[in-house]
Amino acid sequence: MEPITVIGGGLAGCEAAARIAAAGLPCRLLEMKPHRFSPAHQSEQLAELVCSNSFKSESLTNAHGLLKAEMKLLGSLVLAMAEETRVPAGSALAVDRERFADHMTHAVEQLPGVEIVREEAASIPAAGIVIVATGPLTSAALAQAVRELCHREALSFYDAIAPIVTAESIDQSIAFRASRYDQGGGDYLNCPMTREEYERFYQALLAGRKVPLREFEAPNYFEGCLPIEVMAERGPETLAFGPMKPVGLTDPRTGQRPYAVVQLRQDDLAGTLYSLVGFQTRLAYPEQERIFRMIPGLAHAEFVRLGSVHRNTFIHSPSLLHPDLSLRSDPRLFFAGQITGVEGYLESAAAGIIAGINAGRRALGREPLVLPATTLIGALVRYVTTQREGPFSPMAANFGILDPLAGPGPKHQRKPKLVERSLAHLRSLI
Repeated sequence: MEPITVIGGGLAGCEAAARIAAAGLPCRLLEMKPHRFSPAHQSEQLAELVCSNSFKSESLTNAHGLLKAEMKLLGSLVLAMAEETRVPAGSALAVDRERFADHMTHAVEQLPGVEIVREEAASIPAAGIVIVATGPLTSAALAQAVRELCHREALSFYDAIAPIVTAESIDQSIAFRASRYDQGGGDYLNCPMTREEYERFYQALLAGRKVPLREFEAPNYFEGCLPIEVMAERGPETLAFGPMKPVGLTDPRTGQRPYAVVQLRQDDLAGTLYSLVGFQTRLAYPEQERIFRMIPGLAHAEFVRLGSVHRNTFIHSPSLLHPDLSLRSDPRLFFAGQITGVEGYLESAAAGIIAGINAGRRALGREPLVLPATTLIGALVRYVTTQREGPFSPMAANFGILDPLAGPGPKHQRKPKLVERSLAHLRSLI
């Protein structure tokens, strides 16, 4: 049997390859690294994480907790490797990004029938079943091939990367260890600010020099990953009620809640690196070091990675894709991951699982798996493949996209019932 081709070795591509292998089918996984790197990638490994190292909450009262539970039922390779490489992060699942990529690469290399081919795909194969899982940083050549195939312009927005500092450079006589409301223990370092410190920091953000965008790069930011300076431009209290909100935290030096807080999350297993939570940015590098060292506890911060902005690309999936993630105009082609308009690490991986399952079913002449929108994965796929009024923009996992429950009921029971229904429906289908 002719191998199924998967283009892209990110989270979605790896999940797709794993599902194809699980079906007992051959697969060719094309990955352009190390011959060519995107602006945000540095490692030769598969499944490199370039933004946060967090896969978000594991609580089933959180949409990302439900998403994880569904993915585990479907045999997620990403979550299996995340468990092996996790680092402390309270109620969230976070990983040592380098060990995670190493484990993912090794796992995919061991998949039966999967051949990893290290070359750039400048075009889409004219024959055979293909999954395009090139992610938000699709190369220019392949992006052009996708545009020509879809007969319309791909959309784009900008995603920003947060800075990382060394743990030993954080002044822990100022920064204190705690999670909000003591949930999950003290897995975060918190840099507290007085009102005066916050206002000085806010003004510096507004005045800081940004990396200019080229004329053709009109930014269309995703609301879930706004650069810190873009949030600041929305008003003086936006940050204090957003990523710098102090609720649930008490400064042990004063016994009071700070006016604002910058949280830092452990970024590696050894606990030597910490990332600034919610501090995605396109500030110029020298400005980042100057302004972020105004944060109490970071006056002498050693930055091992500074923030940056990269261009993301996704197709207009509502007009282009079937509910099984195959292309309406050519059903042998599937799309997976963030290029479909799902937003987030796990959302991307989940789309890879569905595309991999359905590409395998197409090869075997079986009916596709289309999950109901009572499941979170089914609701995400429905969102990106259903036409609606207004512009199409990326969607992350949330309870609001699920089919509503039948009949009235107490508000506090809503999420547990949605979770129970989702997992019951998914178990009945697999």
